[in-house]
Amino acid sequence: MSLVLTEEQELIKQTAAEFVQEKSPVTELRALRDAEDPVGFSRGLWKEMSELGWPGIPIAEEHGGSGLGMAELGVLLEECGRTLAPYPFLSTVVLGAGAIERAGTEAQKQTLLPGVCKGETLLALALEETGRFAPGHVETRATAEGSGYRISGEKRFVLDGQVADQLVVVARTSGEAKDRDGLTLFLVGPGAKGCDVRRTSMVDSRGAARVVLSDVQVSNDAVLGEVGRGADVIEPLLDRAAAALAAELVGIASEVFERTVQYLKTREQFGVRIGTFQALKHRAAHMFCELELAQAVTLDALRALDEGRADASRIASAAKARASDTASLVTCEGLQMHGGIGMTDEEEIGLFLKRAKAAELAFGDSAYHRDRFATLTGF
Repeated sequence: MSLVLTEEQELIKQTAAEFVQEKSPVTELRALRDAEDPVGFSRGLWKEMSELGWPGIPIAEEHGGSGLGMAELGVLLEECGRTLAPYPFLSTVVLGAGAIERAGTEAQKQTLLPGVCKGETLLALALEETGRFAPGHVETRATAEGSGYRISGEKRFVLDGQVADQLVVVARTSGEAKDRDGLTLFLVGPGAKGCDVRRTSMVDSRGAARVVLSDVQVSNDAVLGEVGRGADVIEPLLDRAAAALAAELVGIASEVFERTVQYLKTREQFGVRIGTFQALKHRAAHMFCELELAQAVTLDALRALDEGRADASRIASAAKARASDTASLVTCEGLQMHGGIGMTDEEEIGLFLKRAKAAELAFGDSAYHRDRFATLTGF
């Protein structure tokens, strides 16, 4: 299979690059951070992105989307990574809308998905409960009561949870904390009685929340999918999240690599440009090779998900592991090659490093995904 972009994907890439470079450069993230913006992104700009059809890229046409796929969304996320654009594609489109499309009733889809496509509805997946990524560790309990459920528990690192209009909460309806079976997804409004949503400050200045659920009551209509079979929905969602983050990490690493090479061509030391030093040439060549590999495996993972290939989960983990390692290498090398100025807040390289580290840890770091790749391969 040829790992190159299609004509349509090239068009999306060009449009996205021009838009985010003009309207969402790194300076916008810095301004949001310095102002301690409670939302974490510009709602007006999110609306403009919605008018371009971006949130609806992987959503079916009958629900207001474009009916394209993860490969097209990945092209967009790569460009967002180049400018650190902090928009809720992962939380709302990949995870939230993905859960509803995969498990929701037709009524739930018609109620929520058109709003997502129009930029009017924000979603967030409330899954994690531990300090490190462990998707199967769920202690939050949902107890059947009358015509609904009562939910109690605590969720951490809920991406964009501080602005979500609906939370997709993963709770246990049966079994023990680490059991795969017994998980159920629920739609919970953040304003529901007993639902406490508190924003968390992240190292990359992105929005996330800690959600505490204290006897939150929901009706049976809030159940998303089959009771006790939530893992069947969550696992494919996490594959999508891994591939989406890999695409963003490739964008981050590509931008840092290009900035670093440009710096090597202009910075002088001992009367010569440092790009002429053989040791730095070798390091730059190493970064280039790693980037090429990360780009290829990420595109393969995105297409595997769209095609429903049997090895899609394995390739998604390979992409996340490779892209995480590559972004870590390139951002650290880029900062070091910039010298002392790279450590200052005035220089943007440090902002890329922080986002790369946060994206690497989100939904499983490289060690987690290498282990998962080995397990899925049969080792």
